[in-house]
Amino acid sequence: MAPPPAPTALIALDGLSKSYNIGLPSETEVLHSLTLRVDRGEFVALMGPSGSGKSTLLNILGLLEPMTSGSYHLMGEEMRGLDDMGLTLRRRRILGFVFQFHHLLPAFTALENVTLPALMIEGRVSAQQREHARELLADLGLSKAENKRPGELSGGMQQRVAVARAVTLNPPLVLADEPTGNLDQASSAEVFTLLRRLHAQRGTTFVVVTHDTRLAARCDRLIELVDGRIARDEAVAHAAA
Repeated sequence: MAPPPAPTALIALDGLSKSYNIGLPSETEVLHSLTLRVDRGEFVALMGPSGSGKSTLLNILGLLEPMTSGSYHLMGEEMRGLDDMGLTLRRRRILGFVFQFHHLLPAFTALENVTLPALMIEGRVSAQQREHARELLADLGLSKAENKRPGELSGGMQQRVAVARAVTLNPPLVLADEPTGNLDQASSAEVFTLLRRLHAQRGTTFVVVTHDTRLAARCDRLIELVDGRIARDEAVAHAAA
């Protein structure tokens, strides 16, 4: 097994593979010996055709699925072999998630949805955390929506609440799976601009799965998967600041 990566690497994969239905006639390897490093503060687009392994890789990075072989160091710590509690603690401490569908709780207000991570971790929401959530919503243009429930908000506004929820505890890494895929073009551009602004303000590392080449062109780095292998990994010229 390779030694732990340099401290600046937030993500380091070495020979990572993923198979399903192991030992059965239908056994399929969907990720093939990936080696990859993402440093702190990068804004990465992950692209590839349907079935290329993008979502599987994102689920492994998010500690939602186990790898089959290889190693995955997150913030210098090997993730393979951790039990469920260990994985849960690291998800809560290190990771934020944004999905194509916002997954907001319909009975909760926008403010309550944003403070949900604090509630899940600590069992309560402090006055300071609630005020931070209000400031974050205001920064995302949602100050008048904090007491509204998701059903009272537009799709773009719902996704902005989901973004606020993902970053409210200042995680070092945010994983976004087609975060604008369910939005119209204008709302898509707006949400992506917010992600870039949060990246610039906080130095958060983002890994964003997208099929939209226009949005990928606004990232700093493009990684393309084809048939479970890295076909391209390059800096993006003239990336948005």
